[in-house]
Amino acid sequence: MAGEVIVDALPYIDHGYDDVGVRESALAMVEEECRRYRPTKNYLDHLPLPASSPFETPLMANEFERIQNRLPMETLSMKRYELPPPPSGKLSEVSAWQEAIENSMAQLEHQWVRSLNLELMLDYGTEAWKSYLEVFTAMQAKAQLQLQQLKKDIQDVNWQRKQAQTQAGERLRSLEAHWVLLVSKNYEIETECVELEKIVHAARQQLRKITPPPSANDTAPTPEYTNGFDQNDLAESNGSSSSNPDPSQPGDDGTDADGDSKEEDKSEAQEESSNGST
Repeated sequence: MAGEVIVDALPYIDHGYDDVGVRESALAMVEEECRRYRPTKNYLDHLPLPASSPFETPLMANEFERIQNRLPMETLSMKRYELPPPPSGKLSEVSAWQEAIENSMAQLEHQWVRSLNLELMLDYGTEAWKSYLEVFTAMQAKAQLQLQQLKKDIQDVNWQRKQAQTQAGERLRSLEAHWVLLVSKNYEIETECVELEKIVHAARQQLRKITPPPSANDTAPTPEYTNGFDQNDLAESNGSSSSNPDPSQPGDDGTDADGDSKEEDKSEAQEESSNGST
């Protein structure tokens, strides 16, 4: 839903709501929002009109029509309770007196019905009232049961919310502690790296001080590219690798380990044999 506000507050585990200034800050935020909010007249246009026709009676329909037309309300007519004589101009007319007599008879009938209702109420009103009270008591008991069930449901919802928030709070605290531990380890590692970089930098500076400057014909690598080895060590390692380690193996020029060639040995042997024969 667009514009939906996600409430991320956890009142069962969050603290600080009773601190000084929190309530004032919340009220200030509400007032600021009320100042920025501009209600419109048609903010309910997206909602359908309520269907009130099934509940309207003819009397209600007439009254709604009167209100829509802005007509005044009709006053209560007391004519049926009056016994006016015929007008002065119709005192000699029989029809006028006949209407007055019918009106008086209607009034007497109305009074008789009222007295009859009073007598019936005196005879049966007590029992009817007791029956009404019993029905009303049953309705009240049923409403009380519904109220108790609603309170129980509300309590269950609050308990579930509290349990969920408590579990979430424990999880959040555990994650926060783990995060703090990781941040602390990272900080320690970064500190150690900085110290090692300082030591390496100091060692390189010291190596530059004790190493003689290279000559023009010297192509030996500088200390930065010797991986910490001295130039003399590199020269010794290069010389040992170029010399022949095994004296029993002949060299590249055809001589043996004593430096004498095999051809010289053969010529000396031939000369000794010729001298002996003479």
